[in-house]
Amino acid sequence: EKKDIEFITVSEITKKAGVNRSTFYLHYENIYDLLEETIANLNKKFLSSFQGNKPIAIRAQSKPFLITEEYLVPYLNFCKEHKRVLRLVRQKPQIFKQDRAYQNMYDKILYPAISQFIMQESEKVYKLEFYTRGVVAIINKWLELDCATEMEDLIAIIKDCVAGE
Repeated sequence: EKKDIEFITVSEITKKAGVNRSTFYLHYENIYDLLEETIANLNKKFLSSFQGNKPIAIRAQSKPFLITEEYLVPYLNFCKEHKRVLRLVRQKPQIFKQDRAYQNMYDKILYPAISQFIMQESEKVYKLEFYTRGVVAIINKWLELDCATEMEDLIAIIKDCVAGE
């Protein structure tokens, strides 16, 4: 948060972590290796928050309903818990390989969900893009505002937007 990764030294990291430089180099070749592992762990933790849940989409009056509390609550809790990191990811998506993380979420969670309802491939990609980018934009704004809006109110806003009300 205080300076770009290019200007952070191994000495600063080891001092802050309370470990020796030799311990750092035992596990990592450089700062970018540490960043890579940190991102992988964060992504794994995020994806695991959805495991054990039923398929993400439910059917409501023959229409796909991708946005339910059962999936938004773990997602929003994760975002709130990691808001400082997620704000950094938003500022520097290339460093944090945000595209790869999004692709993972798309492949493992979102695409299977929307595939339950939309059979034509050309429709899937557009509708999924609409859903995800809109919801992500709302959540990014929430993070920017330091999660000031209560989660229940935010869920209602998201559901209203997705439903087109």
